[in-house]
Formats: sequence, structure tokens, C-alpha cells
Amino acid sequence: MADTRRRLRSGTVVLGGMGLLAAALTACSSDPDKRCVDRGSYQLSKGYKVVADKNCKSGSRTGVWYYGGKKRNGWVDGGSFSKPRKGGGGSGGGHGGGVDRGGFGGGKGSGGG
Repeated sequence: MADTRRRLRSGTVVLGGMGLLAAALTACSSDPDKRCVDRGSYQLSKGYKVVADKNCKSGSRTGVWYYGGKKRNGWVDGGSFSKPRKGGGGSGGGHGGGVDRGGFGGGKGSGGG
């Protein structure tokens, strides 16, 4: 009887550990709104030209990471060059600002329901 109880406990620990691992991997996902753009390509009507990611990874002077914004026909506008804080990000309104979406414990003035 003691062996059965011990096996059940160890199985529960393994399943609980798998749940924690899955939650951690989900939280560490890549930035979905991160794009490599040519900083010198800005046009008022279009925004910044999206270029290949290798331009941002290779130390190129033309490619920089741009966060948020809306992408249209190879151009993106409405985001920021600043990496959003954890839990924030996304597309935003005007030039240079992102939307802070909050989340659990998501900031000032958030009420419960």
C-alpha cells in the first residue's frame, strides 16, 4: 500500500513539473511584432521599409529592430525602436509609441471583475 501511494505522489510531481515547463516555454515565446527595418528609409506616408532579419543580426548599420506597428506592403509604421517591457508591446497609435496591454497585475488603475 505504501508503494502505491509513493508512486502516485511521484507521478503527480512529474505531471506538475511538466505543466510548469509548458508554461515557462509559452512565456518565453519570440517577439511577434519585432521586424528588421532600414532606419534611413522612413517615408511619412509609409513608415519604415522592412528588410531581411539578417540585416539586424549581422551588425549591419542599416538594419535595426522595430517593435509593434502595422505592416503593409513591406512597410511598417506606428511602432517604436525601443524594445517593449515584458508584458507590453504590440502595435500602437502614433509614431514612436507602443500600447501597454498590461496582463495579470497589469498596472495602475486596473480593476478586478
